[in-house]
Amino acid sequence: MQNSDISLEIKKIFENNELEDLKRFMRKRQCLNKTNVCLLYLFHLLQTSGIFVTTIAAGYDAKFLIWIGVGLNLLATLINIYEKTNNNLIKKLMIDIKAIKEGKYVDESAQVDIEKNDKQNSSVDKNVEPEIDNNASNKKGSSNETTVINVPLMKDYQKI
Repeated sequence: MQNSDISLEIKKIFENNELEDLKRFMRKRQCLNKTNVCLLYLFHLLQTSGIFVTTIAAGYDAKFLIWIGVGLNLLATLINIYEKTNNNLIKKLMIDIKAIKEGKYVDESAQVDIEKNDKQNSSVDKNVEPEIDNNASNKKGSSNETTVINVPLMKDYQKI
């Protein structure tokens, strides 16, 4: 391969990576938006129920029901925290989407994507064979032979 062919191949890889990231960001953003709508309705339902139960219980001096109302408000607060966390993730994804659109995207995300890591683990170079060392012996000195398999790590591969 010539240098121009290599450069074109590298450029193609980076463009494909940006496209895959954009698709993944859009799917995640859509999923988070749908989840937030559900969380928002659930938050308001639990908060209203908690206030209603607490108010009625206070009027009838039912201490047990007061604690149920407080518990509903606590649960509503936790749901609100999840909603706000999702909103922060949505904002981060939108910044990355805008950066891709403007051509300024650099993949330096601190978030770990399980989906992406699974794909990388399953796409290990199939042409690399593990090295087998049959000469390794057992430390106890018994006649049993042990086989040591050395599998090359990701750091052993050259970066493109």
